[in-house]
Amino acid sequence: MRIATFNVNGVNGRLASLLRWLEEDKPDVACLQELKAPQNRFPAAAIREAGYGAIWHGQAAWNGVAILARGTDPIERRRGLAGDSEDTHSRYIEADVGDLIVGCLYAPNGNPAPGPKFDYKLKWLARFLLHAEELLEEDRPVILAGDYNIIPTDLDVYVPDRWRDDALFRSEVRTAYRYMIDQGWTDALRTLHPDERIYTFWDYLRRRFDRDAGLRIDHLMLDPRLAKRLVAAGVDRHVRAREKPSDHAPVWVELAP
Repeated sequence: MRIATFNVNGVNGRLASLLRWLEEDKPDVACLQELKAPQNRFPAAAIREAGYGAIWHGQAAWNGVAILARGTDPIERRRGLAGDSEDTHSRYIEADVGDLIVGCLYAPNGNPAPGPKFDYKLKWLARFLLHAEELLEEDRPVILAGDYNIIPTDLDVYVPDRWRDDALFRSEVRTAYRYMIDQGWTDALRTLHPDERIYTFWDYLRRRFDRDAGLRIDHLMLDPRLAKRLVAAGVDRHVRAREKPSDHAPVWVELAP
């Protein structure tokens, strides 16, 4: 089983690229972030024509998350996180796909830090970690995939010293990542590539993709049941090199039956 996460940075503006990737890569499940489309503008017909059922949580101009399943319809379990009734951002959606629970997230960026946006990020992560802990208590395999906007370690960023005070790399968010690992989650990509400098995001500015000046901020976290089935993980870096790309590349895992 192949499960992928892809921050598309505008699902309608980059629909052709998304459909090409789906046709080539054929993930069984795909988690999409940063749709930048209201609920009624998600390209559901084109996605279904490509062979995928979908659920999505849209928002005009910003945010937005979706879960796609090849040859079937994901069954929605949740949209949004509990704990803040005033948080209307479209950042989390969760579904049953067969016996699998799939959570798709787009965590806040948090810059500038410190400040209100960073405070919101920390509160959102606290709510997410509480939900992640609850999911571990279910007798089901679970994957939490998406754009975490967290750079876990120095190995996950070019020139780490330039990023020490950034909201993606501050000690508070790296502590949140470690807390999730301590809960029992497995970072699939880092587990299979423990010493490799591997990135999932490259800014459009200053030829950063050409210089491989990137960040690893897109993660697929597996519960202990799925971690035992992990056989491969990687980044479709070539998708970032195409014309009019997202600034992220798809990240994927392969799970044994």
